Amino acid sequence: MSDPQIGILMLGMLVILIMLGFPIAFTLIAMGVGFGYFAIGDIIFSLLVQRTYGVMSNDVLIAVPLFLFMGYLVERANILDRLFYSLQLAARGMPASLAVASLITCALFATATGIVGAVVTLMGLLALPAMLKAGYDKRMSSGVICAGGCLGILIPPSIMLILYGAMAGVSVVRLYAAALLPGLLLASLYIVYVMGRAMVNPRVAPKLSAEELDVPWRQVYWQLLTSFVPLFVLIMAVLGAILFGLATPHEAAGIGALGAIVLAAAYRQLNWPRLKEAVFLTARTSAMVCWLFVGSWIFSSVFSLLDGHSLIEHWIDGMSLTPLQFLILAQILIFLLGWPLEWTEIIIIFVPIFLPLLQLFGIDPLFFGVLVALNIQTSFLTPPMAMSAFYLKGIAPKGIQLGDIFLGIAPFLLMVFVAMIILYLVPGIALWLPGVLYD
Repeated sequence: MSDPQIGILMLGMLVILIMLGFPIAFTLIAMGVGFGYFAIGDIIFSLLVQRTYGVMSNDVLIAVPLFLFMGYLVERANILDRLFYSLQLAARGMPASLAVASLITCALFATATGIVGAVVTLMGLLALPAMLKAGYDKRMSSGVICAGGCLGILIPPSIMLILYGAMAGVSVVRLYAAALLPGLLLASLYIVYVMGRAMVNPRVAPKLSAEELDVPWRQVYWQLLTSFVPLFVLIMAVLGAILFGLATPHEAAGIGALGAIVLAAAYRQLNWPRLKEAVFLTARTSAMVCWLFVGSWIFSSVFSLLDGHSLIEHWIDGMSLTPLQFLILAQILIFLLGWPLEWTEIIIIFVPIFLPLLQLFGIDPLFFGVLVALNIQTSFLTPPMAMSAFYLKGIAPKGIQLGDIFLGIAPFLLMVFVAMIILYLVPGIALWLPGVLYD
C-alpha cells in the first residue's frame, strides 16, 4: 500500500473512531503519532513536542480564553431576561414581535457569548414560554430559538473565526470584518421570514393584546437604556477596537473580559461563586481547544507526510472543476459532514484538507472562511447531530416534540442556503469591508 493510500486510511479510521464516541483531541494525537511512527519512525515524537509548544505559544489563541471568559460571565450575569423584555417592548407593534425580539436578543447575546448551547438553553427557558403563551406556532417558535442561538458562530467576535484564522494563517481582524455583513444578512433574513410569515398567516404569530401594547414610550426607552445599550456598547467596543486597529484581537478580548466584569458588577450579579464558575468553564474549554489544535497539527502534518493531500488534490484536479464548482463542492461536503459531526471537528480536521486547494483554484482564503462559517450554521441545525434542537428539547415544555423542533428549523435552514447563494453571487458582501478598512 502506497503512502497516500495510508493517509486516506488514516483519515477514514479517524472518522469512524470519532463517530464511535472517542475523544476528538486524543484520537487525533493517537492516530497522528501511530501512523507517523509507521511513516517516519521516532522523529514523530520530536514533532509532537514541537507542535505542542508551537500551538501553546500561538499569540492568536490568547483571545480564545478571554472571549470565553467574557461570554461565560455575561451569561451568568442574568442580563438576558432584561434584554429580551426591553426588545419585546420596543418591537411590540411589529408583526411577530415576540419572534423578532427573540431573534435580535439571540443575535446580540450569541455575539456576546459565542456559546450556542447557553444561548439556546437560556432563550428556550425565557422566550419560548412567552411565545407559546401568546399563541405562537410551536414549530416556528422552536425554529426561532434554535436558529437565532447559532448566530454567534458567524457574527464577530466569533471563536470559530479565531480557530479558522489560526488554521489558515489568515488575519483574524480581516476575518471579523469579512464576516460582519454576512452575519447581519443572515439575521435579517431570519427576521424578514418570521415577519413575512406572520403577515401571510397571522395565526402562527398573533398580535399582542391592547393591554400589552399600551406601554409608555418612556418606559421602553428606560428598559432599552438599562439592558440593551450596555451590552451593545460592550460588543461594539470590543469589535470596534479590533476592526479599526485600536487593539489586537487578544487585547480587545481582554477589554471585553474586563467589561463583562464591570457589567456583571453594575447589575449586582458579580459574586465569588459566579466568578469561580466562569473561570473554571473558561479553563476547561480553553484546554479542549488547545489540545484540539495540537491534535489537528499532528494529524495534518502526518497526513501531509504520507502525501494524502496530493492524492486529494490530484483527484479534484482531475475533475476539471472551475473555481465556482470547487467552492460549491467544498460547501456541499462541509454541509454533509455537519450531519454526523460538530463544527469543531469540521474546522479542525476537514477544513485543513481544503486549504491547500484554494491556491490551486485562486480562491481567497478570507472569502472561503466566511462561507465555511456561514455553512457551519447547518451543523447545529441538521439531524442527526442538530445540537441546537437537542439543547432546546432538553428544556422545552412537554407538548413540544423533537419532530416539531426539526420541522420548525427547516425554513431557517433554507435561509442559510439563501444567504450562501447571495454571498456566491455578490462576494463583495464579505470582501468589501476588509478592503475599505485595510486595503
